[in-house]
Amino acid sequence: MLTEEIKQTLKNYTASMKNDVTLVLSSGEHPKRSELIAFLSDIAGVSEKIHLEIREGIDLRSPVSFFLEKKGADTGIHFSGIPSGHEFNSMVLAILQASGTAIKLDDSIVALISRIGKPLSFEVFISLSCHNCPEVVQTLNQFALLNPNISSEMIDGGLFQDVIQERDIQGVPSVYLNGERFQDGNVTASELIEKLTQYASSTTEESSAQLSLQDVVVVGGGPAGVSSAIYSARKGLKVTLIADRIGGQVKDTMGIENLISVPMTTGPGLSSALYTHLKEYDVTIKEHLRVSKIEQGDIKSVELSSGQVIHTKSIIIATGAKWRELGVPGEKEYSGKGVAYCPHCDGPFFKNKDVAVIGGGNSGIEAALDLAGIVKSVIIFEFMRELKADKVLVDQALKRDNIQIKTHVATRSILANSGKVSGIEYVHRDTEAVNKVDVDGVFIQIGLQPNSQFLGDLVKRTRFDEIIINDKCETSEAGIFACGDVTTVPFKQIIISMGEGAKASLSCFEYLLTRGDHLDEVYEETYSRQKDAA
Repeated sequence: MLTEEIKQTLKNYTASMKNDVTLVLSSGEHPKRSELIAFLSDIAGVSEKIHLEIREGIDLRSPVSFFLEKKGADTGIHFSGIPSGHEFNSMVLAILQASGTAIKLDDSIVALISRIGKPLSFEVFISLSCHNCPEVVQTLNQFALLNPNISSEMIDGGLFQDVIQERDIQGVPSVYLNGERFQDGNVTASELIEKLTQYASSTTEESSAQLSLQDVVVVGGGPAGVSSAIYSARKGLKVTLIADRIGGQVKDTMGIENLISVPMTTGPGLSSALYTHLKEYDVTIKEHLRVSKIEQGDIKSVELSSGQVIHTKSIIIATGAKWRELGVPGEKEYSGKGVAYCPHCDGPFFKNKDVAVIGGGNSGIEAALDLAGIVKSVIIFEFMRELKADKVLVDQALKRDNIQIKTHVATRSILANSGKVSGIEYVHRDTEAVNKVDVDGVFIQIGLQPNSQFLGDLVKRTRFDEIIINDKCETSEAGIFACGDVTTVPFKQIIISMGEGAKASLSCFEYLLTRGDHLDEVYEETYSRQKDAA
């Protein structure tokens, strides 16, 4: 089932395995069972430390379910289905980490997960075509390896349609905890970690080593943030980068064809390249964490979601943006039950059904074109009189028989029946006439919302929540800079964000040249007082 090239790559990866890992498969009959056995046999064949065992009488979901065993004990990592496609990496990573390969999580996260004393059984419903699902699967697999109270099962929704229908799942990833719905849609590792803090016992022990005074803390791991961190490190500065995930919003983009000198790449591919480049420099990376509070002053304090506090001379905000919500009745209520934001992830759930796309910009028309090859029909709803997308995309949409376009209309509400999306109520802005249309799904593509809410009143923002900056990326507060999609800089593009990140770093370096020695003195005086008081 695996090509010789893939097998050779796996041999290279598994050569350094420390402990044996057994793939334990349940007995029984299933149309996909022989395919799964061939798949697992190929994997087991690449290393003497990987074994495949078919075991009678074990309690698993189905004959195409298996788990990873280490030293005779269940690791808590289960798979129901064939983890191919985007989940192949999840499978390989789980084997390597179960065998002893280091889990690359911040010490504070490891400490938090280790303090969970309550049994937590996760089920993650995925689609093999979903590029966001592996992050959730891999994160929960790591949690299972860190704490025997935690287990996680990847479930291929395509093979378990009865469960999908029973639980009314219409979007992935869909995460259940102890049989109850826990999280739907595109969820990051940092969001999962924040939700799990309620299950961890409190402790007065330090969860991670205290960092020395930093020259700059970069908040955000997208193109702007990584660019800032690299440029700062190249100047010899002490740099910490805090990000819920490296790549940020870019990670959710599939086709990228306008990054000059790179004719074609993908969001996950570019995110991986950003991480690889970042690791070439002496940057402290705090991934899967968020900033919960920033205290201004000569020396700034940055508090993380883990509770750790980092002191720094300067800050660069590069937190990017997220999908903007429509803000109409029914949107939040039926998110994951017909309301979606990612056509790549959730499109397969609407095969041969009627769907709507809200938004006539590039993202909206691209979503409609992607969906047109899967669904029965697509209706595009655009608020303005003209579509805002590039002409080449509009021309492609007009050629599709199953794409209909409605302009100068406003969505009033998303309708539902029996807990699932059933239609849209909209208004013709010319006539004020109210109409309804029956659809099974609604994909919202109306632009981005800056991720700046956590800042409060720290810096000045526009009414659209964009951080106001000047041409040197300076904000209203001394020593705090901002760059990329979270700011007022026009044109939200990857290549622009990278340039703005570099500019913010250079401006920050100029600031530190004139203030650095003074800030060292302030920190030493403050630290000495705190030490004496303690």
